[in-house]
Amino acid sequence: MADIMIIGGHGKIALLLAPLLNARGDAVTSVIRNPDQADDIRAAGASPLVLDVETATRDQLAEALDGFDAIVWSAGAGGGNPDRTYAVDRDAAIRTMEAARQAGVGRYVMVSYLGAGPDHGVPSDEPFFAYAEAKAAADTALRETRLDWTILMPGALTLDEPSGTIDPAAIRTSNLPGTSRANVALVAAAALAAPSSIRQNIAFTDGSVPIDVALAAL
Repeated sequence: MADIMIIGGHGKIALLLAPLLNARGDAVTSVIRNPDQADDIRAAGASPLVLDVETATRDQLAEALDGFDAIVWSAGAGGGNPDRTYAVDRDAAIRTMEAARQAGVGRYVMVSYLGAGPDHGVPSDEPFFAYAEAKAAADTALRETRLDWTILMPGALTLDEPSGTIDPAAIRTSNLPGTSRANVALVAAAALAAPSSIRQNIAFTDGSVPIDVALAAL
């Protein structure tokens, strides 16, 4: 049993991940900004924690993280406002990494996207640019920490049912198959329990390889 904090607890992936972790005996705390979402968090098998990670200081985050075994970052500003995108997807994410180290939390799983990185190739005049830049900075910062990190890099997200199978050889192209959010949740749950996933970038779309087989081959 592990004590796991999901940041961005009311997101679609997080609401699918929490019951998976709960079912295997982990204790899950899901961070939300809006207290009205607390009942949804409880229904997913997690305990709600109301905390605005956008404005929380490193010390406040470290206090909240005290006693946890692992963090899953599944938060995001949702696009539309570049300043807020940088504030959440880059700055707040990096503060949680610093807070994890301060609180003694060693395990950190980041939900990113397929193709993320300094060479993302998104033109600066496109709306996606701020998100691409923010994720590149956050992912790079995580790789430079001493945390036991895993970066999940799924392709374009869908609401398809989970298949439990992925393509771990996926690379970003224009004709990729989608990636079920439910499969992302399954990969996150599996990664938290798989030492082979530590310090690994896991790029994937939906595919034909069982998730446990894909992680074992890392």
